[in-house]
Amino acid sequence: MEEASQLLTSGQYLASALWSRSALMLARSENDFGRMKRICMPMLEAQRYLRQNALDSGIIHTIARSTDIPEMPGDECFLFAPNFVGADALRFRNAAHDAGIAPFVLTREPTTSKNQWPIVGVAERVVRVRIEPPEHDTPNPKWFSRAAEQLGDQAITDAMAAGEPDDPPAWLVDDFLDRLDASPEHEKFIMALADACANAVGHPIPTRKRRRGLIDDPYSF
Repeated sequence: MEEASQLLTSGQYLASALWSRSALMLARSENDFGRMKRICMPMLEAQRYLRQNALDSGIIHTIARSTDIPEMPGDECFLFAPNFVGADALRFRNAAHDAGIAPFVLTREPTTSKNQWPIVGVAERVVRVRIEPPEHDTPNPKWFSRAAEQLGDQAITDAMAAGEPDDPPAWLVDDFLDRLDASPEHEKFIMALADACANAVGHPIPTRKRRRGLIDDPYSF
């Protein structure tokens, strides 16, 4: 957490975001929900910069085949289109991060019968929202930002609806973590995760196993 904060202060935003995520998972393994809440703040700030930097580039790559991926990708926006799926986009983003690159990545699935584009994010759980396509099916930064915002809003809704009223507060934290990689740039999602962590502080650690429905998503895995 301290390293992530120092990296944020020195302007190393991608490294800060990745260190924050590692710290978040380490704190979760120790049931330290108070520290998790604090870690969310540098993570949010780092992700905010990465998101805005990609949007400010004004470049949106539509990736419909492997040859559409630039040899040297930059900190830009990437929309993966059919026949790619959400898992492909996640692998691309992870590989880019390993190379020190911070792309802003979304995936769209085939157009629906109502002429909508399903936008999908893949993590431990899949998040999907159906939205209106951009004019002439050509995304611009404003549309890209709005699509990502709607995906993140759906991720919050899905996490909040995943459990039962009598679930331990720690399980809601895990329901958010299950979807973190689906929309990592979404500020309200990270804030909702921080709130869930704060709510879990001081509660007994669950002794029963958390159970959620099976994932059945042929389009994203």
